[in-house]
Amino acid sequence: MKYVLLFCGTRAQQQAWEDMTEEARAQQYERVGRWFAENRAKLGPSNQLQPPQTATTVRFQDSGEPLVHDGAFIEGNEVIGGYAEINVADLDEALHLAKTWPARGTVEIRPVME
Repeated sequence: MKYVLLFCGTRAQQQAWEDMTEEARAQQYERVGRWFAENRAKLGPSNQLQPPQTATTVRFQDSGEPLVHDGAFIEGNEVIGGYAEINVADLDEALHLAKTWPARGTVEIRPVME
Protein backbone atom coordinates (compact mmCIF):
# COMPACT_ATOMS: atom_id res chain seq x y z
CA MET A 1 0.00 0.00 0.00
CA LYS A 2 1.30 3.46 -0.84
CA TYR A 3 1.41 6.29 1.67
CA VAL A 4 3.01 9.71 1.72
CA LEU A 5 4.85 10.80 4.84
CA LEU A 6 4.58 14.58 5.22
CA PHE A 7 7.42 15.92 7.35
CA CYS A 8 6.10 18.89 9.32
CA GLY A 9 7.39 21.26 11.94
CA THR A 10 6.32 24.44 13.62
CA ARG A 11 7.29 27.85 12.33
CA ALA A 12 9.60 28.12 15.36
CA GLN A 13 11.30 24.86 14.36
CA GLN A 14 11.63 26.16 10.79
CA GLN A 15 13.31 29.32 12.11
CA ALA A 16 15.60 27.26 14.37
CA TRP A 17 16.63 25.23 11.30
CA GLU A 18 17.42 28.40 9.37
CA ASP A 19 19.43 29.75 12.35
CA MET A 20 21.45 26.53 12.80
CA THR A 21 25.17 26.51 12.17
CA GLU A 22 26.33 24.78 9.01
CA GLU A 23 27.93 22.07 11.16
CA ALA A 24 24.71 21.36 13.09
CA ARG A 25 22.71 21.33 9.86
CA ALA A 26 25.23 18.90 8.29
CA GLN A 27 24.85 16.56 11.27
CA GLN A 28 21.06 16.61 10.92
CA TYR A 29 21.33 15.93 7.17
CA GLU A 30 23.62 12.99 7.98
CA ARG A 31 21.05 11.47 10.37
CA VAL A 32 18.26 11.97 7.84
CA GLY A 33 20.42 10.56 5.03
CA ARG A 34 21.07 7.46 7.12
CA TRP A 35 17.29 7.04 7.64
CA PHE A 36 16.70 7.22 3.88
CA ALA A 37 19.51 4.72 3.23
CA GLU A 38 18.23 2.27 5.88
CA ASN A 39 14.69 2.41 4.45
CA ARG A 40 15.57 2.60 0.73
CA ALA A 41 13.61 -0.57 -0.14
CA LYS A 42 10.32 0.97 1.07
CA LEU A 43 10.83 4.50 -0.27
CA GLY A 44 9.68 6.07 -3.51
CA PRO A 45 10.08 9.69 -4.59
CA SER A 46 10.90 12.23 -1.89
CA ASN A 47 11.98 15.85 -1.66
CA GLN A 48 12.79 18.56 0.82
CA LEU A 49 10.72 21.66 0.20
CA GLN A 50 11.86 25.27 0.15
CA PRO A 51 10.71 27.41 3.14
CA PRO A 52 7.03 28.46 3.31
CA GLN A 53 7.76 32.05 2.28
CA THR A 54 8.76 30.75 -1.20
CA ALA A 55 5.29 29.26 -1.81
CA THR A 56 2.60 30.62 -4.09
CA THR A 57 -0.96 29.63 -3.23
CA VAL A 58 -4.11 29.53 -5.37
CA ARG A 59 -7.28 29.67 -3.26
CA PHE A 60 -10.59 28.92 -4.94
CA GLN A 61 -13.63 30.92 -3.92
CA ASP A 62 -17.26 29.81 -4.17
CA SER A 63 -17.68 32.24 -7.05
CA GLY A 64 -15.38 34.39 -9.09
CA GLU A 65 -11.79 33.96 -10.12
CA PRO A 66 -9.29 32.02 -8.01
CA LEU A 67 -7.12 34.24 -5.78
CA VAL A 68 -3.33 33.97 -6.02
CA HIS A 69 -1.27 34.73 -2.89
CA ASP A 70 2.47 34.96 -2.40
CA GLY A 71 3.56 32.62 0.37
CA ALA A 72 1.92 29.72 2.11
CA PHE A 73 -1.75 30.21 2.85
CA ILE A 74 -2.48 27.14 4.93
CA GLU A 75 -3.73 28.37 8.26
CA GLY A 76 -2.04 26.94 11.30
CA ASN A 77 1.24 26.82 13.10
CA GLU A 78 2.86 23.91 11.27
CA VAL A 79 4.61 23.93 7.90
CA ILE A 80 5.37 21.02 5.58
CA GLY A 81 9.11 20.73 5.06
CA GLY A 82 9.22 17.71 2.78
CA TYR A 83 7.65 14.41 1.87
CA ALA A 84 8.48 10.81 1.01
CA GLU A 85 6.33 8.28 -0.77
CA ILE A 86 6.50 4.85 0.85
CA ASN A 87 5.31 1.43 -0.26
CA VAL A 88 4.54 -0.75 2.75
CA ALA A 89 2.16 -3.59 3.65
CA ASP A 90 -0.22 -1.56 5.81
CA LEU A 91 -0.72 1.40 8.14
CA ASP A 92 1.08 -0.39 10.98
CA GLU A 93 4.25 -0.60 8.90
CA ALA A 94 3.85 3.04 7.85
CA LEU A 95 3.52 4.02 11.51
CA HIS A 96 6.63 2.06 12.43
CA LEU A 97 8.59 3.85 9.70
CA ALA A 98 7.26 7.28 10.69
CA LYS A 99 8.21 6.71 14.33
CA THR A 100 11.86 6.30 13.29
CA TRP A 101 12.05 9.69 11.49
CA PRO A 102 15.22 11.28 12.93
CA ALA A 103 14.37 14.94 12.30
CA ARG A 104 11.53 14.82 14.86
CA GLY A 105 8.74 17.41 14.45
CA THR A 106 5.52 15.86 13.13
CA VAL A 107 5.07 13.19 10.49
CA GLU A 108 1.63 13.00 8.87
CA ILE A 109 0.85 9.70 7.19
CA ARG A 110 -1.58 9.87 4.32
CA PRO A 111 -2.68 7.03 2.03
CA VAL A 112 -2.28 7.59 -1.71
CA MET A 113 -5.38 7.18 -3.87
CA GLU A 114 -4.79 4.46 -6.42
